[in-house]
This record gives sequence, C-alpha cells and structure tokens, in this order.
Amino acid sequence: MDKEKAEFAARLRAALEAKGIEASAAVIEKRFNSRYDGAAVTAQAVSGWLNGKSIPKQDKLRVLAALVGLEPHELQFGGRHRIGDVAAEWPQSLGTQDRLMMDAYFSLPVAQRKLVRELIAVLAGIEKR
Repeated sequence: MDKEKAEFAARLRAALEAKGIEASAAVIEKRFNSRYDGAAVTAQAVSGWLNGKSIPKQDKLRVLAALVGLEPHELQFGGRHRIGDVAAEWPQSLGTQDRLMMDAYFSLPVAQRKLVRELIAVLAGIEKR
C-alpha cells in the first residue's frame, strides 16, 4: 500500500465518520451505486478504497465526495491542491452539472483541454485567433 492510497483511505474513513456513515464496504456500495450513473461498483472495489489499496477514478471520486459532503479535490488530496492547480471559485448561478464539467475539464491533460477549447470555439462560432 503506497502513501497516497493510505492517506486517501484515511480521509475517506474520517469523512464517512463525520457524516455518520458506517465505513462498511456493503453500506458504501449501496449508497454509492444509488447515486452513480455508470456501471455499479462492487463491495470489493469499495473495500479497496477503504483499505488503501486503490483510489477511485475521477467520475467515481466525484460521486464519493458528494456522498460524504466534500469537494472531490478535498477527498483526493486532503484539501491541498497539486502544484500548478488553481482553485476555482464558481459563481452561485453555475449549476452543479456545469461545475462538475468544469472540474473535469481542468483534470484533463493539456492536449485534451486544447481539443475541448477548439470544439467549443467551433460550436460557438468563434474565429480562431
């Protein structure tokens, strides 16, 4: 078990305790899957998260963070941003789905962000400068 995974597991367990949610793979599996639109996760996968054997992918991390009432970066990194990350302050008028989309955009590699910007420019009819 590496340090990053162990620290993630500790944050997850602490967040579950703070929310009064039992840190049980079966309990988390049911609660998680009732909120997740993708393929259901197994109790084994949840056990890996709780025991520091794995960290969920970003789509699952977002749902897990919402379950415990944290921002995804807080759950993943303990509230610390990675070097080069900038915390975004989103206006209240921006809906949850748009906020999640923007967070996902910022988690993309630079080349993929460029592709997304180009697609938006084409859809919006913005000329390339």
